[in-house]
Amino acid sequence: MDFDLPAELVAYLAELDEFIESEIVPLEQEDDNIRFFDHRREDARTDWERGGLPNAEWEALLAEARRRADVAGHLRYPFPQEYGGRDGTNLGMAVIREHLARRGLGLHCDLQNEHAIVGNNVGLLLMLEYGSPAQQSEWVDDLAAGRRFFAFGITEPEHGSDATHMETTAVRDGDDWIINGTKTWNTGVHTAAADLIFARTSGNAGDGAGITAFLVPMGTAGFVVEEYLWTFNMPTDHARVSLTGVRVPDTAILGTEGRGLAVVQHFFNENRIRQAASSLGAAQYCIDQSVEFAKQRKPFGKPLASNQAIQFPLVELHTQCTMLRVLIHKTAWSMDRDGPFSVSDQVSMCNYWANRLCCEAADRAMQVHGGLGYSRHKPFEHIYRHHRRYRITEGAEEIQLRRVAGYLFGFMAQAAPKGV
Repeated sequence: MDFDLPAELVAYLAELDEFIESEIVPLEQEDDNIRFFDHRREDARTDWERGGLPNAEWEALLAEARRRADVAGHLRYPFPQEYGGRDGTNLGMAVIREHLARRGLGLHCDLQNEHAIVGNNVGLLLMLEYGSPAQQSEWVDDLAAGRRFFAFGITEPEHGSDATHMETTAVRDGDDWIINGTKTWNTGVHTAAADLIFARTSGNAGDGAGITAFLVPMGTAGFVVEEYLWTFNMPTDHARVSLTGVRVPDTAILGTEGRGLAVVQHFFNENRIRQAASSLGAAQYCIDQSVEFAKQRKPFGKPLASNQAIQFPLVELHTQCTMLRVLIHKTAWSMDRDGPFSVSDQVSMCNYWANRLCCEAADRAMQVHGGLGYSRHKPFEHIYRHHRRYRITEGAEEIQLRRVAGYLFGFMAQAAPKGV
């Protein structure tokens, strides 16, 4: 069994670093763009006059970074070559996401909104997998270039993680569907071209079948953004939306009628392994920074690093990172070999543990750095605030634990590998 990373992937990380230093770091430093990364001035990202939405200049800077990454051939790494990508793998994306996050916060990879110079555009992957020829013709080029995207309307105010009990319904009316319901935590709808709304079209609450995904264009009559929910981490683009008599054609369905849950699970597994890798990278960054600080800081005449009270907690965190890295790589590799549903239990293991580990590493970094670590002169409190949400929003860790238990105790079965 060979645990070495493919040589071409290692070479690509070096290529990415060179691009970051030559293109992204200078952009980050010019025209006071650094204000968006100066943690003392973090509110520069927030447009308080528009209810806490992301500042337009901030989003324009992110867009320019993505444009440069696209020109350099990085943004579309995970996509097929025919769409300008490099046929990137789940293993490749996991390694890249960890690598970018381990560099620390910056324009190359901003943890707050999942921006990165290598795009985690799961929407495009879903479009390629489930989109009709007409939908692909309309969406693929814009999704690949980052010109347009769609938000995800999965969660409901009264049901949270329990997606199969959604109260949003869609009823046939001739060749159209009429959608009624409410969704919450719809991230990015302020700039989205459409919202992918999941609604029950048949069956009963709790059934896995009978849920359908609809691409609802923004501005459709009856679709209303009711509010943007302020969070632990600002700015906010997480909306609660209502749908009252929203009419869409049958061609708005993404995938197959009644099989929308498969779209959700595909999205979850693809996204969660990458998000776990990003949390791992951020956790390792916190540890690396703490080790260096402990070597240099000399209270009472000797380095902090000489104290076991400083060493041991960081050793334990570093050990957990090392073990988790192996599991993430194996899980991503298995997804490439056997498909995204083949290792759902391991995806959940990686995700809940990585998010928890990142919070613990950020908290420990604050403790090692003392008052400076608690201040906004260091990025640790920012990392903590950002990654704390993933213990809830990326599938609450309790749900992830329940999912692992389902496979462990035989209540759930893994999907068969490809070709079986």
